[in-house]
Amino acid sequence: MVVKVSKVLIGMLVAFFAIIIIGLPIFFNATPTGKSLWNSWFHSVQVADDNTNYETKKKVEDTCRSMISTYNSDKLIYEQYKDSDNTEKASWAEQAKMRANKTASSYNNYVLKNKYVWKNNVPDDIFMVLPYIE
Repeated sequence: MVVKVSKVLIGMLVAFFAIIIIGLPIFFNATPTGKSLWNSWFHSVQVADDNTNYETKKKVEDTCRSMISTYNSDKLIYEQYKDSDNTEKASWAEQAKMRANKTASSYNNYVLKNKYVWKNNVPDDIFMVLPYIE
């Protein structure tokens, strides 16, 4: 009798683990709820990793500084040539204005997506918003 019970118990355990091994991948890959749970968990891991990883913070700050530099350069070109009587220089000003505004838009979106890296401790040379040139 003991042998029959242990065989039944082993059979039930094998069936249970087989269902788990087959069912979990199907659940996490084929159902919206499973995908949502999977993505949520990996997002949490990525945020925790980014919060403790100096390289991520450095990359975000370097990218911001680079975009600020590009914006300032285009803004200075615009301000230098915006009132020019020369049509070519006026065209340079208009092109610089468009580039500066495009950079400001990209920068503002980038900061919005990556502001969690600083946790309200933004470096002094990084701005939360770059203004558009009117």
